[in-house]
Amino acid sequence: MAIFSYKAASADGTVVEGVLEAADERAAVERIKNSGVILLKIAAQGEKTGKKLLFKKTSGDALLTFTTELSILLAAGLPLDRSLNILSGISESAEMKGVIRTILKSIREGSSFSEALHKHPKIFPRIYINIIKAGESGGVLNVVLDKLNEFLETTRELKEHVISSMIYPVILLATGGISILILLTFMLPKFSKIFSELGASLPLSTQMLLAFSNAVKAYWWFFLLSAVIGVMAFRKYIATENGRYRFDSFKLKVMGDVIRKLETARFCRTLGTLLKSGVPMLQALNNAKDVVNNQAIATAIASVSKGVKEGKGITAPLSEAGVLPPLALSMIQVGEETGQLDNMLITVAVTYEKNLKVAIKRFISLLEPAMILGMGLIIGFIVLSMLMGIFTISEVPF
Repeated sequence: MAIFSYKAASADGTVVEGVLEAADERAAVERIKNSGVILLKIAAQGEKTGKKLLFKKTSGDALLTFTTELSILLAAGLPLDRSLNILSGISESAEMKGVIRTILKSIREGSSFSEALHKHPKIFPRIYINIIKAGESGGVLNVVLDKLNEFLETTRELKEHVISSMIYPVILLATGGISILILLTFMLPKFSKIFSELGASLPLSTQMLLAFSNAVKAYWWFFLLSAVIGVMAFRKYIATENGRYRFDSFKLKVMGDVIRKLETARFCRTLGTLLKSGVPMLQALNNAKDVVNNQAIATAIASVSKGVKEGKGITAPLSEAGVLPPLALSMIQVGEETGQLDNMLITVAVTYEKNLKVAIKRFISLLEPAMILGMGLIIGFIVLSMLMGIFTISEVPF
C-alpha cells in the first residue's frame, strides 16, 4: 500500500487537499472520484511534482498546466469565474497566480475571457487567444480547451523533437564558425606578415583572403555593430504587414512541406472542432483562419469565405487557394460529399500531425549535408588559398 497526496475541488469551488492510502495510483484516483470531488493533482508522498490527471506526460510549462486544470474544471460543470478562482489558489507558479487573478478581475469587470487573455501576450500567444475566442463565439469553451490541451502537448513534443534533431547541426555550425574565426583572426595574420616580408606576388584569392582577414581583425566592432543593426532592422521589417507576408512566403519556399503540414493540422483541427460544436460555417472559417500563423497561407484561406457564400462549398475554394496539400483536399472533399465534414477535418488534422515529425526529419536530413558542404567549401577555400600562397613563396629565390 502507498500513500498519496492530492488536490481537488468540490462542487461549490472549494479547494480540498488530503492524503489517502491505496494499492496504486489508479485505485487512489477512483476513490477520490467516487467521493464526489474534481481531482486536479495527485502524487505519491515523496514526489516533488504532482501528476496531472488524464495526462501521462507532465510538463513544467505554466500555460499547459493552466489549460489542463481549467479544462478539467469546466468539463466538470464549474463556471469560468469559479474555476479561475480555484486555479489562482492552487497555481504553483507565483507569476501565473498573479496573471490568473488579473484575468479573473477583468472578467468580473465585464471583459470576455479572450479579451482578458489578450492583456498578457507574453504568456498567451496569439494562436491560443484566437482559439479561445473561437470557442467563446461558439459557446464551446470547454471543448476548445480540451483541444488546446492536445495542441499544446503536440507543440511541446514537436519542439522537443526539433531541438533534439537540431543538436548536431548547431554543434556543426558552432564548431565550423569558431574554426573559421580562428583561421581569419589568428592564423592568417601570421601568414600575412611572412608573405609581406618575402615580397612575393600572391595569387588573387590569397590577396582577397588576407585583406578580409585584416579587415575582420581591425574592424571587428564594425562587423558586430552591423550584425546587431541588421537583426534589429529585420525584426522591425517583419513586424509590418507587408514584411511579415514576404517573410512567411520565403519560409514557404524553404520549408514548404513542414509549414504546410503544420498549418493544415492547425486549420483543420480548429475548423473541425467548431463545426462539430454547431458553429456556422462562415463564422467557423473566419475564426479558424486566425489560427493560421503563416500570413501567406492565411491570406489565401481568407478568400475561401467568399466562395462558401456563393454556394461553392468549401473544397473548391480551398483548391483555388492552393495552399493545402492535395491529400488534405481530397479527404475534405470526401467529408463534404458524405456529410461528415467535421469528422473528416479532425481526421485530416490527426493525419498531418503524425506526418509532421517525418517532414521535419526529412528537412533536417537535407539541412545537415548542406551545412557540411557549406562549411567544407569555406574552409577548403581558405586552405587552398593559403597553399597557393605557400607555393608562390617556394618559387621566390633566396
